[in-house]
Amino acid sequence: MKNFTLVFVMICSALLLSFSCKKKKADPHVPPEVSLKSGGAYTDADKTVNRKDTILVGISATKTEDNLKSYNVSYYYDGNTVSTTFYNYWLTTDEANSYSKDIKIGARDQAGSEKWVFSMVDRDGNITQKTIVLIVK
Repeated sequence: MKNFTLVFVMICSALLLSFSCKKKKADPHVPPEVSLKSGGAYTDADKTVNRKDTILVGISATKTEDNLKSYNVSYYYDGNTVSTTFYNYWLTTDEANSYSKDIKIGARDQAGSEKWVFSMVDRDGNITQKTIVLIVK
């Protein structure tokens, strides 16, 4: 009987040890949820505009697993690979869970393309980007 009890205790210990030693799943690094506002005067998709036209773009962001950290708007002209920062903002602790911002963008006085990139970054560096391309005629 002692042997049976000893074997039983050893098996239970081995099972308990094997369950406690399992590796935890890796952090999935879920980026923030971001959407462009639509309806009314908002532009939320690619668009053809006239020179010097002004559009309104609104962004709404909510944290998924990590607090929101910063918001950036940059643009690229005519397929250029180097961006220019239009707006850069570090969020406050009051804005760490959700953020909303409207920005007016003026098209240039030159025909061509303008790629606008709206980026939201959380504290772990996860990025969500939304893009609008303006064709200026």
